[in-house]
Amino acid sequence: MSSKNRTQVIIAGKIYTLSGYESEEYLQRVATYLNGKISEFRNLDGYHRLSPEMRGILLNLNTADDYFKMKKKVEELEDSLSEKDRELYDFKHELITAQIRLENAEKEQRALEEKNAQLQKELLQFEMQSKKSKE
Repeated sequence: MSSKNRTQVIIAGKIYTLSGYESEEYLQRVATYLNGKISEFRNLDGYHRLSPEMRGILLNLNTADDYFKMKKKVEELEDSLSEKDRELYDFKHELITAQIRLENAEKEQRALEEKNAQLQKELLQFEMQSKKSKE
């Protein structure tokens, strides 16, 4: 198990100490995300007239909204990846089937070539015998 990291971050102009098993870089990214959301809201009309509790709720709702949208996107990407995996499996199966058919066709071709060579040999022998018997 990795050790807990502690790092200081600035959120909404105040310094907080965060700790967790994630990297300091990750914790800083989380703080940056929150600062971005807070900055978004501060630019909205009427935001400053809201109570601190309502501001917090607004931030939580929007963060949850972002979470669920990203979660849905991840699920869609995972579904797409699963579909691509199935397609890849099907293509591999088709490729193996085609390779087997090709190998069988090549074997059959070699057998037919050998048979043709044998028949050519027999034809030549037959023609030679036919010539000898006419003489």
